[in-house]
Amino acid sequence: MNWRPIAERLTHMNIAFRHIAFAGVFAGGLISIPIGSNAQSGADHVHNIVLVHGAWADGSGWKRVYEILTKDGYKVSIVQEPETSFKDDVAATKRIIALQDGPSLLVAHSYGGAVITEAGTEASVAGLVYVAAHMPDAGEDEADDGKRFPSDLSRSTAIRGTPDGFTYLDPTQFRDYFAADLPVTQAESMAHSQVLNFADNFKAVITIPAWRTKPSWMIVATKDRTINPELERWYAARAKSHTTEIAGASHAVYASRPKEVAAVIEEAATHVQQ
Repeated sequence: MNWRPIAERLTHMNIAFRHIAFAGVFAGGLISIPIGSNAQSGADHVHNIVLVHGAWADGSGWKRVYEILTKDGYKVSIVQEPETSFKDDVAATKRIIALQDGPSLLVAHSYGGAVITEAGTEASVAGLVYVAAHMPDAGEDEADDGKRFPSDLSRSTAIRGTPDGFTYLDPTQFRDYFAADLPVTQAESMAHSQVLNFADNFKAVITIPAWRTKPSWMIVATKDRTINPELERWYAARAKSHTTEIAGASHAVYASRPKEVAAVIEEAATHVQQ
């Protein structure tokens, strides 16, 4: 049998299909190929994302990041930490990790970084993303680490305490130190819905730091006044983290720059090894 005519027809068909597909793109997307769907485009990609908030906040601040990630096909869970003790916050995080249907990527903001450093040793955790977050080593606590590069907040009068040992940020100063790049009304809402954090949580000592054995990413908020950006850079350099700097971002970068934050999370989920 002469295969040449058949081969030529197949070649012409392949060329024709590519022309149709190419034309479809310029005709308004009549043909859609989901190349950007990171959650579905490879067997090695982590599908489960667990988001952990920091002190003086709750999980609602992750709303826009959550929406982006779920739209892109990820299964996203948000931990609601009680902030009554470091042990309770680690337990709350491990509880959500245990509910995942496979490997997960832990993502944390601020004080939540210490929480995932401790909780992230769970076998199903594939990697960690620190968003303007603390990243202590074994035997360290974030309060002492903060003294390496003092923040504007640590030198201010904005941190207040209650008689029973909990801390909060003065609502009238909250936007200046925590969320300067958020709209006033949004920052005010966050200021008046703070979850008070038990003061001793900041002095909780890490036992086995997850970032020592698992890949990590760090987002540096360059206008952070709650954690000194230099400390974030120092943490990242020590851990050899993949580092992204978001220029002009406040400490509330997870709420004010959700697209950039979600992009780093998806990058991590795409490249982390399960």
